[in-house]
Amino acid sequence: MSKKALIAVSFGTVDRKARKAIEQLEGQLKAAFPAYDLFRAFTSRKVAERIEREQGEHIPAPDELLEKLAAEGYEEVRCQSLHMICGKEYEKMLAQAEPYRSRFADFRIGKPLLWDTQDYLRLTNALVVAMPRLDSDEAYIFMGHGSAHPSNAAYALVENSFRYHGAERVYVGTTEGFPHLDYILARLHRKDVTHVYLAPLMITAGEHAHTDLAGDGEASWKNRLAGEDFLVDLQMTGLGEIPGVGAIFVDHCRKAE
Repeated sequence: MSKKALIAVSFGTVDRKARKAIEQLEGQLKAAFPAYDLFRAFTSRKVAERIEREQGEHIPAPDELLEKLAAEGYEEVRCQSLHMICGKEYEKMLAQAEPYRSRFADFRIGKPLLWDTQDYLRLTNALVVAMPRLDSDEAYIFMGHGSAHPSNAAYALVENSFRYHGAERVYVGTTEGFPHLDYILARLHRKDVTHVYLAPLMITAGEHAHTDLAGDGEASWKNRLAGEDFLVDLQMTGLGEIPGVGAIFVDHCRKAE
């Protein structure tokens, strides 16, 4: 019987508590592919180096892990992205993985969370189900990381997908790029909103969520919203912990090319 490996590839997070979101997704992948040995890789070397330095745990990059699996005689490999969008980190994973295609009899790569239209609709439906019912003076704001990469346009499509489900007072912004918080604030004031729920639109509620979204600094979204007289409720849950999100990754792994 051939040796089979399933690699869950994340950006990564230093925050141990936030890493539970990755662990939950990995558990769902393992349950869906029980014949495969599960492995973890991070595309962020900065994150992996901090974890090794501060926590004593080594988490390999995709290419390092693939070299190890090839040396150990694995013949089938599924490399499943746990990234949000087809951005720089996903492309980094592809670049590291591509030279190893010929080293395995069967080598497949699964798409990130947001790939086609149905992914957007499935994600936003799962989030609508999980969020509280909003009163007429309330809104829900999601903060994504954002990117200079063209795939940053995904965040605007996420907000429009909420509209498809009738969620008219759900807004999506990013810390880097557009839509930005100023754009959201202008629309909130036009809607007479006084109370907002604020949550990360990230696989993990890690360092960015705790600093840029919920931090004590003046520039955090929590404090900027409070400074505009909004009552702010923080919802610090990573997408990997939301029921239904893992199923999207599992489907992408099944369809891996």
